[in-house]
Amino acid sequence: MAAPDDTLSNAPEISVSELSQSLKRVVEDRFGYVRVRGEISGYRGPHSSGHAYFALKDEGAKIDAVVWRGTFQKLKFRPEEGMEVVATGRLTTYPGKSAYQIVVDVLEPAGVGALLAQLEERRKRLAAEGLFDEGRKRPLPFLPETVGVITSPTGAVIRDILHRLSDRFPRRVVVWPVRVQGETAAAEVAAAIRGFNELAADGDIPRPAVLIVARGGGSLEDLWGFNEEIVVRAAAESMIPLISAVGHETDTTLIDFASDRRAPTPTAAAEMAVPVRAELVAAVEDRGARLRACMARTIENRRVELRSASRALPSLETLLQIPRQRLDHAAARLAPALATNAGRHHARFAAAAAKLSPVALARRVALEREKLAALSPRAARAFGFAAERRRERLETTWKLLRNLSHQGVLERGYALVTGPDGHLVSRAAAVTPGAALSLRFADGEVAATAGGAQQAPEKRPARPKPAPAAQEDLFG
Repeated sequence: MAAPDDTLSNAPEISVSELSQSLKRVVEDRFGYVRVRGEISGYRGPHSSGHAYFALKDEGAKIDAVVWRGTFQKLKFRPEEGMEVVATGRLTTYPGKSAYQIVVDVLEPAGVGALLAQLEERRKRLAAEGLFDEGRKRPLPFLPETVGVITSPTGAVIRDILHRLSDRFPRRVVVWPVRVQGETAAAEVAAAIRGFNELAADGDIPRPAVLIVARGGGSLEDLWGFNEEIVVRAAAESMIPLISAVGHETDTTLIDFASDRRAPTPTAAAEMAVPVRAELVAAVEDRGARLRACMARTIENRRVELRSASRALPSLETLLQIPRQRLDHAAARLAPALATNAGRHHARFAAAAAKLSPVALARRVALEREKLAALSPRAARAFGFAAERRRERLETTWKLLRNLSHQGVLERGYALVTGPDGHLVSRAAAVTPGAALSLRFADGEVAATAGGAQQAPEKRPARPKPAPAAQEDLFG
C-alpha cells in the first residue's frame, strides 16, 4: 500500500486560476439557468457603472446576485431592500472572492402580494412626510386658457381627452409625450411634470394652468411607474394644479394621493379641467334675464315710492305763503325805522357841533399855552444840564481813545518795526541778519538794516494793563 505522501506527490499540480476556472465550468455546466426565489439583502445599486449588486437569502442560506446594466434598464420595477423576488439567470463563480453568484437576466416580484406590501410601506412613508395632506392641495382653475397633458401620444387616452375637451369647452392643449409603462416611465413622467412647471408664463410654449397625467388601465405591474417615489414627489411639488387619471376607476396609484384631484378615468379628468361651454352660456343668459327683471322691478318700485312722496309734499304756493307774509311785515316797518334812526343820528351830530364852537376852542388853546409857558424854563435848564454831561463824557472818552491808540504809544517813545514785505515784525527770531527793516516813529519812518548776533530777549516783568474805562453810554 502506498504511503499518503507518495499519493499526494503523484497528483498533478495546477494554479489557483486553473482551479477557479475548472470550478466555474463545473458550476455553469451543471446548473446553467436557474430560477431562485428569495429576499433581497444588502442591495447596492445601481452603481455609476449602471450595475446592481445584492444577495438573495432565505432562512437557511444566501447567494450573491448581480444585475448588469442592460438588464437593469429593462426591469419593470426597481428592486428594494427586503423585497421578495424571483430571479432567473445563470449560476457562475466569482474567482476574486472564491464565491459563486447568480447573474440575473429576469427579476420579478414574488407575487402581487409582495408588490402590494411594498406599495403600502411606501404609501405610509410618503404620507408621514406630508405629501398627501389635504391642506397642500390646490383648487383647480375655473376656465384654464391652456391644459397640459402628460401621456402616451399614440394611445386612445389622448384621443379621449382631446375629444372631451373639444365637446365641453375648446381650449389650447399642450401634450408632453412620455412612456406610461416600463423602466423609464417614472423618470419621464416626473421630468414632464417638472418641465411644465419650469415654462415661463410669456414664453413661446404657453405655461398650462392645469395638468392632466393620464394612462389607461392595466395590471399592478403595468401601473407601477406611477407608484414610483420620483413621480409622487414631482406631483407633490408641482405649482400647477394636477389631475391624476391613471387606470380605471378601481385602480389606485400613489400619484392619486399626491395630486390635487383624482379622476376615475382620463375622460373624467377632461371634464374636471373645463366646464361645459353650453351650460355656461345658458347660465349667463339666465342670470342676465334675472338681472334685467330685477332692475325693472326696482325701477317700478322707486317710481311708486316717488309718486307717494310727491303727493305728501305741500305745493309751491303753500311753501311761499309764510315767507311772503314776513317780507310784507318787514317792508311796512322799514320806512318808520329809517326815519327814527336818522333823527337819532341828527341829534348826536348837533350835540357834538355845540361842543366845537370857536369860543370853546379858543379857551382850550389859551389854557394849553399857559401850561406850555410854565414848563419852558424848566425844559431849557434840563436840556442844558443834559448837554453838559454828554460833552464831558465825550471829552473823557476821546482822551482815553488817544492814549490807547498806536499813535499815542509811538508818542511815548515806542516804534513799529516792519520787514521788507511791509508786515509788522513782532519777534526778534523773525529777523535775519542783513534784512532791510523800517522803523516807524511818531513823527516819521527811518530805514534800517538788521545786524549782529541774535540774543534772547531779556524777560521783563509784565506791566499791569490799565483798567478799562467804564463803559457808559456816551449820550446818556
